[in-house]
Order: sequence, then structure tokens, then C-alpha cells
Amino acid sequence: MKKKRTVAEESVEIPLLDSSNDDDDDQEEKDEAPVKAKRTKSEGNGEQEAIHPVKLSRNDLYRPPSAEELNQLKEAETLFHCSLLKMQMEELLKEVALSERRKQQIDSFIQTVTKLIQTVPESPVVEVNDLSWLSGAVKVPFLLVPKATKGKFHMAPPASVNLIGSYPLDTCITPHIVVDLAATIPGDVLHPKDVLNQRFPRKRALYLAGLAQHLKSSSDIGTMRYSCLHGNRLRPVLLLTPPGKSSSSFTVCVHVLPPPGFFKPSRFHPERNNIRTEWYTGQQTSLTESSEPPTPHYNSSVLGDLLPRAHLQFLSAVRSQCSAFSDGVALLKVWLHQRELDQGTGCFNGFLASMLLAYLLMTHRISNTMTAYQLLRNSLNFLVSTDLTVNGISLAKDPDSTAASLAEFHKAFPVVFVDPSGHLNLCADMTACTYKQLQHEASVSMEFWDNPSVDGFHCLLMTPKPVIRTSDHIFQLCDLVKLQSSCKKQNLLSELMDHSGNYVQTALPFILLLLQQGLGQRIHLLTHSLSPDPEWSVESEAPKYKSQPPLSFGLLFQPEQAVSVLERGPQADSPKAAEFREMWGPRSELRRFQDGAITEAVLWDGESMYQKRLVSKQIVTHLLQLHADIPESCLRYMGAAVDDVIKTGSEVPGTGEEDSLVVVQSYDDLSRKLWRLEGLPLSITAVQGAHPALRYTQVFPPRPLKLDYSFFDREKTSKSLIPKKGKPCPAYIAPITVICNVEGSGKWPHDRLAIRHIKAAFHIRLAELLKMHHDYTCRPCPTHLDVWKDGLVFRIQVAYHREPQVLRESVNADGLLVVRDNEEAQNLEMATIHKPLLTSTLHGLQQQHPCFGAVCRLAKRWLAAQLFSDDITEDTADLLVASLFLHPAPFTSPSSPQVGFLRFLHLLSSFDWRNNPLIVNLNNQLTASDYTEIKNGFMASRESLPVMFIATPKDKKLSMWTKRAPSVQMLQRVMMVAAESLKVLEHQLMDSSQIQDIRVVMRPPLEAYDVLIHLNPKQVPLLSQAVDTPAVNFSRGVMTDDAVQSGGAMPVIDFNPVSLYLTELREAFGDLALFFCDPYGGTVISVLWKPKAFVPAPFKTSQMSARTVDVTGDEASSVPNVEAILEDFQILGKGLVKSVEARTEKWSF
Repeated sequence: MKKKRTVAEESVEIPLLDSSNDDDDDQEEKDEAPVKAKRTKSEGNGEQEAIHPVKLSRNDLYRPPSAEELNQLKEAETLFHCSLLKMQMEELLKEVALSERRKQQIDSFIQTVTKLIQTVPESPVVEVNDLSWLSGAVKVPFLLVPKATKGKFHMAPPASVNLIGSYPLDTCITPHIVVDLAATIPGDVLHPKDVLNQRFPRKRALYLAGLAQHLKSSSDIGTMRYSCLHGNRLRPVLLLTPPGKSSSSFTVCVHVLPPPGFFKPSRFHPERNNIRTEWYTGQQTSLTESSEPPTPHYNSSVLGDLLPRAHLQFLSAVRSQCSAFSDGVALLKVWLHQRELDQGTGCFNGFLASMLLAYLLMTHRISNTMTAYQLLRNSLNFLVSTDLTVNGISLAKDPDSTAASLAEFHKAFPVVFVDPSGHLNLCADMTACTYKQLQHEASVSMEFWDNPSVDGFHCLLMTPKPVIRTSDHIFQLCDLVKLQSSCKKQNLLSELMDHSGNYVQTALPFILLLLQQGLGQRIHLLTHSLSPDPEWSVESEAPKYKSQPPLSFGLLFQPEQAVSVLERGPQADSPKAAEFREMWGPRSELRRFQDGAITEAVLWDGESMYQKRLVSKQIVTHLLQLHADIPESCLRYMGAAVDDVIKTGSEVPGTGEEDSLVVVQSYDDLSRKLWRLEGLPLSITAVQGAHPALRYTQVFPPRPLKLDYSFFDREKTSKSLIPKKGKPCPAYIAPITVICNVEGSGKWPHDRLAIRHIKAAFHIRLAELLKMHHDYTCRPCPTHLDVWKDGLVFRIQVAYHREPQVLRESVNADGLLVVRDNEEAQNLEMATIHKPLLTSTLHGLQQQHPCFGAVCRLAKRWLAAQLFSDDITEDTADLLVASLFLHPAPFTSPSSPQVGFLRFLHLLSSFDWRNNPLIVNLNNQLTASDYTEIKNGFMASRESLPVMFIATPKDKKLSMWTKRAPSVQMLQRVMMVAAESLKVLEHQLMDSSQIQDIRVVMRPPLEAYDVLIHLNPKQVPLLSQAVDTPAVNFSRGVMTDDAVQSGGAMPVIDFNPVSLYLTELREAFGDLALFFCDPYGGTVISVLWKPKAFVPAPFKTSQMSARTVDVTGDEASSVPNVEAILEDFQILGKGLVKSVEARTEKWSF
């Protein structure tokens, strides 16, 4: 028995080996040989002898796998996932690596630039403030504040010109190739005391201007512009591109550095002062050098120019020890670039990424033999677990005695990462918020890294994460010059001196701290944009600080706390009460709470969920105005700009949450009453909602109505209300579908017609009981029962669980029972089983994510406005949005409708529908093996499956929600329009110079259509829901009084002339054209002729509907009679159609 067990184990293991690596096949055959030999009857019978499997006992055959076998299966699964990710990363590295041809171009241009720089002519010695030696055509790349400083200057050829940065380390990647070149200022140009009062930075800028003047006359240089290193105005650089076609392929960045060791590093201790208050302010002070405020940021700027060569040597030594170092840095750079963290002031750039890897190697957190994949993973893991705002790290092995301690660095800088010299903080310009954002991004990446259901490679390295799509709310500070008054109000003079007059960077940390304190538990993360490196012509003055783009801030919410309208403070007699009052100013007031406590509190405005989502706007506006002197006019808050298109109500504007809740509460009440009904022949087993309003996703939820009876005539026999002639079309009353399942019984018939009769009888009996017990107005029909309750109409449909099966059964000519699937049975199953299940599941999702319904409403409003609502149905759209909440990687789940809508557009436009199924794991029911099964089944049957394939736990193989639509052509158009809408919308939201008109993405381009049928607005019942508010509104027989009641006469239900007219058009002319209309107040029906319909067909008397005869010679053919068709459009829609506009004449050629 023991021997058999061994064989069984090998039979399990062999397929795993096959699937993981083909190279091991030979070894497997060797390993297998003895087993096969033992299985044969005899060893000497030759190759013809059959190999018989070992017979296992029943116990062995069904024996559960051992712990060891389970571990091996798990390892194989994990290894496969990791191996795939590793191979994808290797391919990416090949893509971003510099080609040999590009390297030759760079080397050639570097050689040219070096020779030109080395021939810079000398100039006479002048005062630093004397610019007479510089021609007027070239400006100095420096903001001279204050105007004058001491010192002499002259131009001279550089002491040396060397490559620094990523290019010599082979960590430079495409597409943005920047090669750093360092020109060393000769020692006789500088003075040891140039560290004081911006003397060195000014001489550095003058030397750079001298180089620019010399290079300007050369034809070997393409374009030449100034910039700043990571936005630091004290460190200007010169950007050069080669001439001709390759001008955009790479950039050479010329740095100007002092000779190595020229300044003593101890002069740049973070607690020392190198900018004197008297010089900076121009006013006499009694401060001695020791009492001057420290200038750590200025010190690190100058010291940063002293150490690049030493850093290059250090990183070269590290790279020589670790073969995958360059590739690891390249992957980390790509990861940072996709998250917009690698550019601008205080960024985590490629140099810092290299230093981080070097630190991990030095501290043995990673080994020299690791692959690039492992280096990236361990780097992100380190970032997640290490908070450099609290516990800084240092690359210095044995720093000298003059170097600052980590505690001293922490006192001066929010983020601490010390270089190998022990004197320079590499993260000097980084804010704590930027590092927290870096940590958050690393944490999110690590969460989905090993998840087999997520495409890790695309999420990690291929998906861009712009702030507008990452943060729940965005706001901008537009008029940056106002930050000067913020610095003044907060008395930040010493910090302003330290930042050399850059009031934006001086005020930013203070504003971030203020917002973090004010928003507190409401936010998970506060982020800010990194001011981009300015670029300007060498012939222009350096741009002022106020000329940079607006500062953008992003808020990532804690959904539970974000919408709270109450800010509860400390007890009135607590010492902290004074701090609270100082924080909130006049908004703070004493309040007594139900628990008897009397505390300080702030109450914000907000009745509806729409208003509560904007409480954060009130907080930000109030705090910035109170503490930073930034008026509301300078603030551009884009938290709920897109919500306007689904906003209703004038007194208390809302986006549907409250209306949906009223519908759900009324439905719950009806459901309880149905359960309690007595007197039914069979008991009710389930009551399920099957309408989008019951899952909070109806674009405009039904609102309780109070009818104006003077608008209607009464029809006596059916006790119904009928609109009077000449009146506008009455308000559209949407029936809310409710499925009522009744118990099974042997008395149910097996005939489809008999079942329908029984259901009709049930509807009649339900109506009688509801009228008797609750006095509801009911109208029973064979297929449903309409109940008028609380100003809403509920459409109850009785369902019998075996009816779909009965519809599939039929008896053939031989009297045999045949079971065959058909459309009628599928439609019934969809209506009575799948839709109620989807509604209850998505209702649950709404409870977990409060903004799920609002995102669905925005998405469906866009689809309807762009005329796609017939192709992407309501259920499909809800599933698409659900996927954003259930599988948000590489983001977190949306906590605002706007960001959810932007991600919806991105999903629609960028998902690879041709090669991938969209798997929506509702209720987390799908396992890893289910994912594999769905993907394998999808690839095997791709040609026969819908073009948009959405799999759910209850629908793994068919994608029933998208079986009928969209078509390939319509999906391509949806993707194209979604991509354009996303681009326009993000531009509208982020560009403060734009006139903000969010509705522009809701207006469909009508140029593509052949015929436009203009409708009479008076007869469009949903006119008030149109994208653009109509100029005239019509009375539709509804009173504005809030009080609604059940009972009374039954109004006209589900009457929408536009949708009925569309149905007629499609039935009559569906073979000739496609018809599109916005169901929410659209007043235009767009018609697109089908090209195949206009191909001349042979003349047949039976096929002459809407066609005319065209005789050529002996042959008669028929073509569509367009003039008659257009006339029919008008006749069919008499009273509804205002005009028919033919825009093209496709039929004539």
C-alpha cells in the first residue's frame, strides 16, 4: 500500500512540473522511468508491452491531499503568478532601456557639448552685481531678491566637464531621456565665504548664463532653455537638445558645480545660518551669528551642488556589486512615474530611488543576487514599513564629528534620508504629505501584488494614476501671490529667508498642517501637486513664483466620517477648549448633547447627501480664510462639479440618495404587508425588488406624486385618470417592479397557458386583499398587478419557480417530452430570478460603499446623453460600476461620485474587451480557480461569446447581461466617445483657465447621424431631466405639495410617447436604420441608415415595404424610398414630431 501511495503522489506532481517549466522534461522522464518499469508486467517483454496503471484502493483514490501536497500546489500557483509578472517586467525593461543607436547619438552630442563648454572665453573680473559683460540677449536664470550681494566674478573655462546622474550608471530610461553633465567652476572664480547670502547660487547662475551666451552662437546645439533642478530656484540648469530630427529624443541638462571639497561641509549643518537677516530684509538688526535663525533648506541646496561626483562614485560601487541594480532602479522609476511622484519640487526622483536601493543593499535587507523583480518588491515593502517622517535613515557608515545627528535633521526637515557623507538630507524639499502619499501608494501596490485575480503588471507599472482619478476630491489654490500674505499672517520670515523668498514653498507645509488638523478623521490621505520644474527661454527673465501653475490638493476620504456635519470638540471646561476655539474661530459654539455633555462644537451646513459630501469644502474654505488670509475667490474646489448633471431639487439640492431611500422604505412597507396577507390559496415565499431604484442606481428615482385632478378626466369603468385634450403630456409615472414568488404545489398545472391563468387569478386576489386591508388603489392585469401607494406605483409580478422549465418543455410528434432552451424561458428567468438577485446584491454593495449608487447614476446619465443606453443597458452599466468598487486596483475604492465616474470612463475606454473578460466578483464568491476557469472558457469560446463579456459568480460562461448588446461597432464607438469625454472632463476640472462647463461631455455629437427627428417638447414627459435645463417648463398634472397619499383614482402609468414612438420606428424600419434617443428628456431622435439596406435588391412583390422600383434595362431592382420613409416618420409621430431634418444624402450614391 505504501508503494501505491508514492505512485499516486507522483501522478499529482507531474502536471504541476509540466505547467511550470518545460526545461525539466528530461529530468522528469529520468525520474519517471523506474516507476514505469515497476508498473509493467515484466521487464523483458520489449517496447510493445503495454504500461498498466497501478490499481488504487477506493480509500487511496479519494484520499484528501496531505499538508505537503497542499503546500506544493500553493507554491506552484504562487510561482506561476510571480513568474508571469517577472517575465512581463523583463519585457518592460527591454522597452524602456536605451538602444545602442540612441547611446551613440547621446555620446556624440555630449562630446560636442563638452568641447564647446571647454572653449568658453575668459572675461574680466567684475562685481557680482555688474552684468555688463553679459550680452542683453541672454538673461541670468535667477530671481535677484534682494537685488545686491557682495563678491567678484569672472568667466573662465571650467576646471572639468563630467557626466553625472543616471546615464553613466545605466539607470536612464525612455521615453524622457535626460543626461546630466556637470561643468566645474574654476576655484579662482569662487571664494570660501560664498556660502553666505546667496553668493554662490548667484555666481552659479552667472556662470550658467555665460555658458548659455557662449553656446548660443553654435549651430551644433538645437534648442536651449533654462530650468531648475527639481523646482529649486537656487539651482538653475541649462537644457540642451541636439539639432535636427533627434531634437526631441533626449535632453542634456548642464549643471554648474563648485570644485570638490571647496566648501567645508560643516558650514552646512542644518542648525547653522548662512543668510543674514540684515542682508535679506535690508534693515538693521541686533542679531549675532549664533542667534540668527537656521537656514537648513538653503544649506542643503548649496551642499547638494558639492556632492554629485561623490554620489556617483558611491552608486557606481554599489552597482558593481549588484548585477540587477540598474534594472531595479529602472522599475522603481517607472512605478514612481505612473504615480506622478518623480517630477517637481520635493519629488521622490530616480536619484532617490537609486539611493534607496543602495541603502537596502548596505543594510542587507536585499542581497546582491536578487533579480529586478525582487528589488522592486522589497523596496516597496520597505517604504510601507518605514516612516521616514519619524525614523530617518542614513547611508553614512562613519560620519565625521561635524555631521548632524538624525535627531537634528528631524528638527529641521519633515522627511530624513541622509547621504553617504552624513551631511546632506536627500529629502530636504519633500513634505511629510508627499512621503505619506509614497507610503500609501506602496501599501496599495503590495496589497494587490500577490492577488491572482488582479493583473498585477498592468496595475503596478502600466496604469497611470493622475491625481484627478486618484483622489476623491480635488481643490486648487489659483492666485498664488496670496500666499505672501499667508506667510506674513503666520510670521514665517525666517522660513521665507531659508527658502530664498519662495513664498509658495514656505507657506505650503503650514497650509498642509492646517488642513490635516481641520479635516482630521474625515480623510485617509492629503496629497498635493509637486510644483513642476519651470522652463523658460535663455532670452527671458526667470519667471516669478506666482507664474507657476495652481497648487492642487487631493483628499482621500474615510467614507464613514467624511459626510459628518458635526465637529465635536472638547468639554467646555477642558484646557483644550481654547485651542479648539482658536482653530475654528467664530464657527465654534457651545452645544449640549443628548448624553448631557456640554462641549465645543462646529455644525456645518448639509441636509442632503449631496450637501454633506461638500462639508470638506466648507472646512477648507473656512480654515484657509481664517488662518491663511486666502479668500474663497482664490479657491477652486472640484469635489462635486460633475454631480450637477443628476442634481434635482431647488430648496435642498440632492443627487437621488434621499429619493431612492423614500422608494426603498415604501417598498419595504409593501413587502411586509404582502408577507402578512391572509386569504391567498398559496403562501408567498419571497418578495424581491427588481428595479434599479431599489438598488439606488436609477438615474432619476421615482418621486412620490400628488396629482392635480383638474388636469385629468375620469374614466368611470376602470376608475382611471385620463389627460384632457390639448394638455401637455402628463408626468411620467414609472412602475417599480416587484417579484412575488409563491410556493410550489402539486396543484400547479404543467401547461404554460394554464400557469398564466393561475397567475392572473393571483393578481386579482392580491388586488382584492390589498384594497380590503390597506385601501390601496390596484389595477390587476394578466401579467402584473399595479398598486398605487404613497404616490408611487409598484408593479407586482407573481412568479412560479417551475414556469421557465415548463416553457422549455414540449412534446414532439412521437409523443416524447423534449426540453429545449428558448428566448421566452430565458427572458422569464432574467425577469424573475436574475434581476431580483442582482438588485439585492447591488443593494448590499450600496450599503458598503455609500457613493456606489451616485456613480451608477452619473455613468448611466452619460450613457443616455451620448445615446448609448440601448447598447449598454442599465444592468450592464451597474455591473461595470460595481467592478470599480470590488476591484479598484491600482486605486482604492471610490468615495465620491466624481472620481468613480472618471474611472468608469477610463474603464470603458481602456479595457481590452477583445482579449479579456471583465470579472465582477459579487459577494466575493469567486475563488482563484474560478478566475482561471472563466478565463480559459473565455479564450476557448471567444468567437461565439458577446463582444463585451462580463462574468459574475452566477454567470461564468455566457455573459447574459451583454448577450444582445452592444455590437462590435457600437462598443468601438462607446470606447472612442468615453476616451474623448475623459480627456475633456479631466482638462475641464484641472485647467483653471477653462470656462467650466461640465455638461459639455453630456452633449452628443450629432454630426455623425443621417436624419434628426425633432420632437415637440410639450409632449416629452421627462423634459425637466434634460442635460441642459429647458427654457420653458410645462405643467404635467402634478401638485408641488409634499403631502402624498395612497388611494384615489389610478393615474396613467408607464406612458412615455417618446419611447413608444421609438418602439414603433424600430419595428417598422429596424431593417433600414438605427434609432437613438436620450431617454431622459431628449428632444431629438437621431437616425443612422444601415449601409447594407441601400444595396439594390432583386424586385419581389412580397418585399416592397418602404421601397421603390428602379428599372435598368431588363432588370428591376428595389431600393429604399427615403422620401416616403421620412414622410412616414412624420405621420407615425403626429403630434409628437415637430420636424424631420435630413442631414445627408447617403441613399443617392
